[in-house]
Amino acid sequence: MPRKGMSNLCFSPGVSSSSSSPPLSHYPSPSHSIMDRTLDISEPIISKWNPDNTTFARVTSLFYENRSEAMDFLRIVKNLQKAMHFLVIEDSSSEKMIRAQNLMEAAMKRLQKEFYQILSMNRAQLDPESVSTRSSRTSTGSSTSEFDYDEDDNRSGVVPDESVSENDDVLSVAMEDLRLIADCMISSGYANECLKIYKIIRKSIVDEGIYRLGVEKFTSSQIHKMDWEALEFRITKWINAVRTAVKTLFDGERILCDYVFATSDNITESCFAEITKEGALILFGFPEKVAKITKKSPEKVFRTLDMYTAISEHWPDIDSIFSSESTVNIKSQAVTSLIKLGEFVRAALNDFESVILKDSSISVVAGGGIHYLTIDVMKYLSLLADYSNVLSDILADSPPSEKKSLPESYFGFSDSDDSPAHPLSQKMVWLIVVLLCKLDAKAKLYNDLSLAYLFLANNLQYVVVKVQTSNLKYILGDEWLMKHENKVKQFASNYERLGWSHVIATLPSNPTAVDTPEKVKEIFKKFNTTFDLAYRKQSVFIIPDNKLRDNIKISIAKKIFSLYREFYNAHRRKVERGRYSRSVVRYAPEDVGHHLSDLFFGNFEMGSYLSIESATSISSSPSPSLSPSPYRLSIPATSISPSPSPSPSRPSISR
Repeated sequence: MPRKGMSNLCFSPGVSSSSSSPPLSHYPSPSHSIMDRTLDISEPIISKWNPDNTTFARVTSLFYENRSEAMDFLRIVKNLQKAMHFLVIEDSSSEKMIRAQNLMEAAMKRLQKEFYQILSMNRAQLDPESVSTRSSRTSTGSSTSEFDYDEDDNRSGVVPDESVSENDDVLSVAMEDLRLIADCMISSGYANECLKIYKIIRKSIVDEGIYRLGVEKFTSSQIHKMDWEALEFRITKWINAVRTAVKTLFDGERILCDYVFATSDNITESCFAEITKEGALILFGFPEKVAKITKKSPEKVFRTLDMYTAISEHWPDIDSIFSSESTVNIKSQAVTSLIKLGEFVRAALNDFESVILKDSSISVVAGGGIHYLTIDVMKYLSLLADYSNVLSDILADSPPSEKKSLPESYFGFSDSDDSPAHPLSQKMVWLIVVLLCKLDAKAKLYNDLSLAYLFLANNLQYVVVKVQTSNLKYILGDEWLMKHENKVKQFASNYERLGWSHVIATLPSNPTAVDTPEKVKEIFKKFNTTFDLAYRKQSVFIIPDNKLRDNIKISIAKKIFSLYREFYNAHRRKVERGRYSRSVVRYAPEDVGHHLSDLFFGNFEMGSYLSIESATSISSSPSPSLSPSPYRLSIPATSISPSPSPSPSRPSISR
């Protein structure tokens, strides 16, 4: 109360304080006068709502029945508390003080009841989703309580906003009433009684929310006993739960707690910590247990990355919501789970590298097609590339892969680089190098050198296409792609020389220089024989990639078709006039083009495998039927001189 009010209570206006006045001790002290007035005003309304006095008070809610009277009740309690503060200094054991204390206890019992009723009756409206949707921590943190006003202020209740829904209106009123009651009880010294009710009710809501999201508390032993299908199901439910738990459940509780107990940061933090601790530790502790117990196999890495992503994507919210010292153990648990998940991923990638290195199959792919190892590895790496952001974090502190035992020219990065390569790029390049070196060894299983080079071209082309059509393109970069595209061209060129140079060599570089019919017949016969052999052997070869297949067929056609057509047009008539001309001139230029167009579709399904003995027998099998193929190649008329015969060296990726 202002000092002028106290003066009015102590001294009557118009009466002078002369020497004839009674001693000052005969007048009532200011604190006693304040207490008398406060008790006279407080007792009727507090007694009216004392749940121990009447049935009406026991079954009726003050804030629901008469909100204006509820505001008077809070004001009276506040004034009573102030008056008690003045009186306790002078006479803490006086009859008035005891009477005031009894009234205060009755008032607190009423407010406890009201606090509980508002929390329980408005459980649906005060659910975390409604609170987080309507509010934000920034706005609630700067709000002021309706209870913060002076005696002369106008009474102001919560005025419903017509623009909001009825549910929002109920939510606003409930939140404001909880805040008013909490302020009153805390300032009156009854914080523990208020917090006990709040913690019990709100903790049950958090725990129920965690359970409804499908997150259960498992021991390490229980997780260890689960088969992968059951555990994967639990992981999926956990991933789906994280966003709702962080964005709605914990955030909503944070907002409500900040609002209701805005007058005390310490109370807010300790209360929020107790409400959310158990549920949050169950939620953020699950990934750590999975990472520690589950076998670190390559096929399980993706679910692990999903869990890592779920935490890292919501880390700013987690860091903000659990920012106090009271909740540091919750945030620490989330960090620990990230660390363990990262360790799992690194171990699984190392295990995947070992799987590639340990592949010891000695069968060859029919027709030089795509090896299953190439398909599996590139599918795995392209899926990993979709997690490039989190993988970059996980691999940031990993030591660089050992590269001294593999061809340095294929690693893509050297120690002389001005700046070290990104760890994720290094890891991806390294795994592809391991794959290519295994393919290099498998190419040596082919007895036919041309087929070995075709095998390398097919598989490296598959690698290049997988990189081009996935996020690996952004990880490895254009320089890596260009380098390996050129390597594919080199393998294809080696195949062409080994597979077709002997056919090209049968045709003279200058067709008009041949002058005798005997020489012409000899050239036709040599061409027929070598072309038959080459076609017979390579009719089972396969090139699955359309672009690579067309490029190789066009390249071969340029080198054979134009030379043969020029020789055919120049000397065909010389031979046709003789006996057995049809056995000499077996192919018209169009027939050669048609036969070349038939190539590389193979007689085997892609991915079929043969033993080394079977593959060897195919090369010497009888000539297949030379029936026309529905596929036709447009043959350019450009004349290309034949390439020199290659040396019979073994193909190698490192060359």
